[in-house]
Amino acid sequence: MAVILLVSCVEKKQEKVVTPWGQVLGEETDSIGASDDFDLREIQHSGQLILATINGPQTYYDYHGKLLGTQYLLVQRLADKIGVGIRVEVCKDSTELAAKFAEGEVDIVAWPTPGEIEANPEKPLLAKELKDWYKPELIDEVKREETALLTVRRVKRHVFSPMLDRRGGVISHYDRLFMQYSQPIRWDWRLMAAQCYQESTFDPNAVSFAGAKGLMQIMPGTADVLGLPRDKMYDPEQNIAAAAKYLGQLEVKFGDIRDRVERTNFILASYNGGIHHIRDAMALAQRDGKNPHRWRDVSEYVLKLSTPKYYNDPIVKHGYMRGTETVDYVSKIRQRHQGYMGVKVKTAPLGFHPSQPRKSGKRKNKYDIK
Repeated sequence: MAVILLVSCVEKKQEKVVTPWGQVLGEETDSIGASDDFDLREIQHSGQLILATINGPQTYYDYHGKLLGTQYLLVQRLADKIGVGIRVEVCKDSTELAAKFAEGEVDIVAWPTPGEIEANPEKPLLAKELKDWYKPELIDEVKREETALLTVRRVKRHVFSPMLDRRGGVISHYDRLFMQYSQPIRWDWRLMAAQCYQESTFDPNAVSFAGAKGLMQIMPGTADVLGLPRDKMYDPEQNIAAAAKYLGQLEVKFGDIRDRVERTNFILASYNGGIHHIRDAMALAQRDGKNPHRWRDVSEYVLKLSTPKYYNDPIVKHGYMRGTETVDYVSKIRQRHQGYMGVKVKTAPLGFHPSQPRKSGKRKNKYDIK
């Protein structure tokens, strides 16, 4: 799998020279050219590098609000070096990429294919910048960076017990809040508690590599839409209230699913993987004669959205997703909820304050689902 960086050319006739940058991911990279009208200084002045690419695990994808993909991360490093941001134009295939390149609509094109690197000698500033910047070891570096981000340590948090006091009927320090804010959306408060544990293990100060914060791991952009001030994202009550509001919005968006239990599965999946990906999986399931309103059928296609045959299918509008995590997310919340079902509706013991959770030690029980 090779990395290609093509700097957009708009002139009809260009003489190109091959720049020997070596091999990338075991193969040589394809061409790099540059526009006579928009060289390095113009890009820096605009503050934006326009990248065209295709969706996929090696190229570009959105993961919990964090933009990833080996080639995207590589271009991001180049953009950081020259001091600009990136605007991404996602294309369906290489034909569309080539068209955007030919029309000069983008600055850089990236997609996996073998070839050589070519630079337009009429663009010495950009050609020199690219040549000086690129080193073969960059590929391994960005791949290690991405792997590190996707490990189980991607959320910084303290791990608290999934059951604070079963005999006393207490799941967490935040039971009162789950009871209060689950009522308007008609959710079982214990289901919301199970989801919270999956998100943060009841740590109000948890933060993910993508910037999701608090008990229910809300992204800053989502917080803005929900009316949750960014300086209050770690506040337990406001974080839970915002999450409940978001769950209520997802309830409305999945109103076409009549069965309440099934609808809840789709809501949980969307909270984790994004509603657009779940709708893509539903469309695939319906096309193949499966029930698009049954999670057992649709989860099969959520998993398949990690393979090119499915995320490149014309019916899919939002591309690649890491479906295994989303399917696992729903399953674990459901399992933990079953364990919580015997808990009576009680409040936390006196002396417990939601903003000051207490560590429960290393003791585990059967409800501690990793």
